[in-house]
Amino acid sequence: MHFEAAFVLLLALGAASGRYLGKEIGPLSQLHHGVRGTVYAVDSRTLYLHDFHYDGEGPAAFFYVGTSKSVTATGAIRLRDERGGAGPLRRYRGEGLTLSLPDGKTLRDVTWFSVWCDEYSVNFGSVNIPANFDYPKPAKLNALRGVHGVSSEPIVVVDAQTLLIPNFSYDGEAPDAKFWVGRGDKPSPQGIRIPDENGKETPLRKYDKKTIVLTLPGELTVFDIGHFAVWCEAFTVNFGHISLPRTQLANVPPSLKMLGVSPQSKLNCEVLHDELAFEVRWAVAGDSIVLQLVAKLEDDEYMSFGISGNPEHSEMVGGDVAVAWVDKSTLKGYSVDYYLDAKSQCAGVHGSCPDERLAENTNSIRLLNAALVNGYSIVTYQRALKAADKLDLPIYTNTSQPIIWAIGPLNSLDEVSYHHHYTKGDRFIEFGRAPVWNCPMPEGEDEHEQHAHDTQPPHHAAHREHESAVIKPNPIPTPKPTAKVTPWEIPGIQCYEPPDGVFYAQMGPTGGKQGYSAITGHVGWGISWYINGLLIPEITVVRGNKYTFVVEGGNNPEVPARYHPFYITNDPVGGYYHKTDEEKKGVEIYAGVRRTRNGDLIPTGVGRLCNWTPDNSGPEADEYPSFGAYQRSLTLVCEEGNPGVVTWTPDRNTPDTVYYQCFTHRYLGWKINVVDECDATEAEESRVIESVALPGDLFSQESIQ
Repeated sequence: MHFEAAFVLLLALGAASGRYLGKEIGPLSQLHHGVRGTVYAVDSRTLYLHDFHYDGEGPAAFFYVGTSKSVTATGAIRLRDERGGAGPLRRYRGEGLTLSLPDGKTLRDVTWFSVWCDEYSVNFGSVNIPANFDYPKPAKLNALRGVHGVSSEPIVVVDAQTLLIPNFSYDGEAPDAKFWVGRGDKPSPQGIRIPDENGKETPLRKYDKKTIVLTLPGELTVFDIGHFAVWCEAFTVNFGHISLPRTQLANVPPSLKMLGVSPQSKLNCEVLHDELAFEVRWAVAGDSIVLQLVAKLEDDEYMSFGISGNPEHSEMVGGDVAVAWVDKSTLKGYSVDYYLDAKSQCAGVHGSCPDERLAENTNSIRLLNAALVNGYSIVTYQRALKAADKLDLPIYTNTSQPIIWAIGPLNSLDEVSYHHHYTKGDRFIEFGRAPVWNCPMPEGEDEHEQHAHDTQPPHHAAHREHESAVIKPNPIPTPKPTAKVTPWEIPGIQCYEPPDGVFYAQMGPTGGKQGYSAITGHVGWGISWYINGLLIPEITVVRGNKYTFVVEGGNNPEVPARYHPFYITNDPVGGYYHKTDEEKKGVEIYAGVRRTRNGDLIPTGVGRLCNWTPDNSGPEADEYPSFGAYQRSLTLVCEEGNPGVVTWTPDRNTPDTVYYQCFTHRYLGWKINVVDECDATEAEESRVIESVALPGDLFSQESIQ
């Protein structure tokens, strides 16, 4: 999944210090009106002017970038000032300020930056921007993997003081786990704790695939540390860590605090319309506010959000809103300032019109970024808190304000048509409140959906392989049926879970009389598959969707008791490797094997061993009243090494019921239900949206690297 949208919003809210200002472009030429200063690149679309001077005496001076070879009015693009203002520049006395490039432009699209006088077409001072300039970018590092269920997707260094931890999990069972950093590649007691996503330094609670943003405290930056870890401070135990290689961090963006900006360090979020997952996220940064709109939109639909035209109630007429959308064919994003003169389409100077249709230079919204991520349209923009012109309304930070929102179709002019979803009743937001996240976290969807007609059905290929494969039988006796006992209720994994289609397959105990044997009707072998921490849950998948199984069942065939290759089959027994030729008749394998040149079938679902391990000093499994209670007594213990990966796309030829099994042992797995489509109503009602403040928010990838 893409993280760009999240990066922009987070950068607009950053944290940290030091004298790192980004990548230097160069000093301004000192031509007129005392202009001087040094220009740095903060990221692809943000400039920082350090120690900037200008006497303010020019008649019509503005910040410009251009695409021409030299500084001229031809190809010049005006920038708004550091406060989002569109008027002539004021006086500056050695200040530092950040400026954003306009919609759709990056530093690779422009060749110069200038303080330019419109009235006399004079360059007061400028700097050239090199071709193919390597501007600072967020850095993606390794994923966390460790004990106590510690895991994540690859960690992203958003800027020099901000870490994005996608889909972070931790079982919460350790007495004193903390987020931890320090010098060197590995954690030690000489490191320091860093606050969690809520700014607290208390022992970590349980996390279940939650995307979080961490800010390094005080003056600390990623350049000062060599690792990030989950560390048990009381018992000096490393639960999982990654190193922070200096070479990968050399060109990350500075945080805004390092640039002298001190915005709120946390994000706010409110759900506007749950059915369409429409959310507004924001943070106040100095004299401006950064907002992000996220929604599940159809093609050619817009989402809008803004301030009510009535100071006491939510009322459309007279409102000041941003209308945002992402063109799904070009992936270009838009954020346009609108004034709602009436509940009608814009006609002339009446109706719901873009400000620019009513008066020139009145678009007071600065688009920061836009992305289409797993079906979500994500648009991040900035505006001044104060009204920039007569068509704008102010945003207050000391009181609640009535807001309005709407979702509807765009017309042929890419302007709003009448909305089909909109604010009902009064809705108030206090924009200046202490940050509160009142949203779920955005769900992901498989970006690599594979249709049955694109490739040959995988089970057909596997069938041809094992038809001619010669595997010496080494039969294992089939367990006898077990007596009826009321089984634990193990929640099934539904067709809409997990959002990214990634499952973790690990080993664990069968759970006594109420576990494997009661669920399946067969005596187990003392161990069985755990999928996403659940004892042999039934899994429901949808034909045409791609699924990824991260396999941690052991990789050493010399120790059979610790070697459990994962595969998917129509066989409810499993253990294909040891079946007789007669037993193999009619068995299909859909995923988890490959055929060698000499005709042997080799399992591919092989990775390090992770075991859900019971507490030897605790009660027996039969004493637990529920699987949930039993599960909380287990600890995930993993060997060093990497997991295996099995990918699978069920298609129209896949039976309605198949099984996940162990290639070398019988009766370790259970059922997979294959359906043609997921119940949309049920999925919506149970949907869990996982993202960060952003883009997690904004965004998701498969949960493995």
